[in-house]
Amino acid sequence: MTQDMDAGAKETLRLIGPAPGNWVPDRAGIDHNVVLVGGGQTGCAFAWALRRAGIGKVSVIDAAPDEAHAGVWLNAARMNLLRTPKALVGPEIGLPALSFQAWYEARHGREAYAAIDRILRVDWAAYLSWYKQFLGIEIRYGTTLNRIEPVGDHFRLHLSSGIETTRKIVLANGVGGNGGPYYPPALAGLPVSVRAHTADRIDFVALRGKTVAVVGGAASAFDVAGVALEAGAGEVHLYVRRASVASVPISRSRGFPGAYDNYRSLPDAIRWQQAVRFQRSGSTPTVDAIARAVAFPNFHLHLSSPWVSARMEGGQIVAQTGDRTVRCDFAIAGTGYFQDPNARVELAWFASEIMLWRDRYTPPDGEENEYLGTHPYLGEGHEYLEKTPGAAPFLRNIHVHNPAAFVSFGLPIGDVPSMKRDIPGVTARIGRDLFLADLDVHAVRMMGGVVSDFEPELYAAALDPVAPGRGIG
Repeated sequence: MTQDMDAGAKETLRLIGPAPGNWVPDRAGIDHNVVLVGGGQTGCAFAWALRRAGIGKVSVIDAAPDEAHAGVWLNAARMNLLRTPKALVGPEIGLPALSFQAWYEARHGREAYAAIDRILRVDWAAYLSWYKQFLGIEIRYGTTLNRIEPVGDHFRLHLSSGIETTRKIVLANGVGGNGGPYYPPALAGLPVSVRAHTADRIDFVALRGKTVAVVGGAASAFDVAGVALEAGAGEVHLYVRRASVASVPISRSRGFPGAYDNYRSLPDAIRWQQAVRFQRSGSTPTVDAIARAVAFPNFHLHLSSPWVSARMEGGQIVAQTGDRTVRCDFAIAGTGYFQDPNARVELAWFASEIMLWRDRYTPPDGEENEYLGTHPYLGEGHEYLEKTPGAAPFLRNIHVHNPAAFVSFGLPIGDVPSMKRDIPGVTARIGRDLFLADLDVHAVRMMGGVVSDFEPELYAAALDPVAPGRGIG
């Protein structure tokens, strides 16, 4: 008899029962209650959470043409192992049978799971694909969001497939969802044929035998260096602006439940201080990411070596790094992302109305940070807030669940560490907002008639014959 690897997950769905029916009243001319922008792990987890909250008419869109090109795990992500501990709560959110551990053990056994330290990236991608298929989450691939147009109490979404309307939007669109990939000025001026960002699809085969420069010192920089070396690059030089590779994961100091659960309630000064501390400490690559690159004798690490300038000469890149001049055939920026809603075509029409941290908080001397100041200052439900009161009230219906929420919520939002806390929190906020927006309808419904469970005949035989109103005696 063939073992059903999904038996445990099926039993869990049986035990929790069917999802509640959609309790959100229909509105004329409104296609969706919620549109989730992004069909990766975050979008799928939100789709499931909203379904279990009884919020219907939810649509998930993704610009990628199909599942294989969606999200980061089979595309821009190049690590062999996930950077987060294997035991963190992920998209299962309260249902262990839907967790990676349950999925993995059903296929490989408990001992196999106990033997792994961290999760293989390709295994995580396979699990997410199963999660989506098993729960019946439909993604509208090949659907690009070109503009969000506020119209009264809802939005018109200008999609590549046409115009649709929605009451709520969740931006679950990844690391560049509130800005884009950041290029240092020296790299930005180079021809696009000789440069790339770690966010890009890179033809590593074309780099075989070439001298490749990687600018940056975080995990993605070491990951891309490792892939280039494995693909046969002649030499890979990694340039780090710091005097040493960041090795202290400073954010762990606030990983205890009190800080994790209540981070949004912290005063602005403390949240800002924590963000500045993280920036100064630096984003740490994993041990295996470094080991992967340094295992190659043709890998060279250059510390205290920011790229000051770069130009083309004789078909090669000639760059100045401090007092050194270096040459390479191709350069890859592993320098993260910038935050600027004006750079997002879908947000550009009202980006100037979004409150940023620099609009809300003035740091004390010594804690200034231009990059952190460009992050949006978000409300408790991850919603945008308006810079000028009354100028853009519609912003409260756009919920940000991508790394732009870092300063407000203290985590790389959209990654696994944020799921346990923030997906239930945002889902609850969406439900509250939709409920209160239609309170008149719900109040009538709550005052409506209810059919009796039984008639007086059920207890008639046990009635005391004493006349009503007379006591015993």
